[in-house]
Amino acid sequence: MKTKFYSFLEKLQDNICQELEKADGKAVFKEDIWKRPEGGGGRTRVIENGDVFAKAGVNISAVEGELPPVLQEKLEVNDAKFFACGLSLVIHPRNPMVPTVHANWRYFEMYDTDGNITDSWFGGGQDLTPYYLFEEDAVHFHKTCKDVCDKFSEDFYPIFKKQCDKYFWNTHRNESRGIGGLFFDYLKKTDDYSLEDRFDFVTSSGKSFVECYVPIVEKRKNLAYTEEQKQWQEIRRGRYVEFNLIHDKGTLFGLKTNGRVESILMSLPPKVQWHYNWQVEKGSEEEKLVKILAEPKQWI
Repeated sequence: MKTKFYSFLEKLQDNICQELEKADGKAVFKEDIWKRPEGGGGRTRVIENGDVFAKAGVNISAVEGELPPVLQEKLEVNDAKFFACGLSLVIHPRNPMVPTVHANWRYFEMYDTDGNITDSWFGGGQDLTPYYLFEEDAVHFHKTCKDVCDKFSEDFYPIFKKQCDKYFWNTHRNESRGIGGLFFDYLKKTDDYSLEDRFDFVTSSGKSFVECYVPIVEKRKNLAYTEEQKQWQEIRRGRYVEFNLIHDKGTLFGLKTNGRVESILMSLPPKVQWHYNWQVEKGSEEEKLVKILAEPKQWI
């Protein structure tokens, strides 16, 4: 399964990078192949200073070795070994009318001291973080997510949408990071679903990403904006940074397993602002977004 899934991730990375380069029209991805001393490595691809994307990273990795003590405690195991592979992407647009987007799809195996698989599961999802809210974009993103889920179970979308709203919550700010999408984890073999079923669902989710996001980019990338709107984008990016460094499990996992710091922190935007006690103007488009982020919304 791990070989099969990683092969899928390599092809998915190629496809997503090609579509993003096409949407940008100028920048191309720079590739960085790296090795992890404890086992494994990855292929990092990053765009910077494009016509459309200020920074975009689409990374794949496959790492393995001894499970760190902090994760052994969390997973309630002793002397375990692990394998983890995944694709993680974050796209920060130049134009504040285009939303930032994040997605990842991953697979994890755990082994006993004899090398036998003791547990395995899939995880992943995709979520949208707008700076200015176009409701039709939010509906498009969520509908595409739901269409993928419904092919497997009509229960998936409401469950994974709710999990996304709960996960991407900046508890110290008491607000959502964005307008959500899907989040799923610990998708294991059950009486109802084989591991192959889980593979089919997660790969279908990955394949849907371009359809979820690129049409929104094409619709918004040439809209005019002001310096004040650019400043608002950079202030909201600060909230994105706060979430990733304080709450995000993927960031923490990577750092605690001696992952490659440059690849882990590629999710951070290139330019951010923090202002003391910043307040939005009443009745503004900025206030409209803030109100939406205060409580998860059913978009479809």
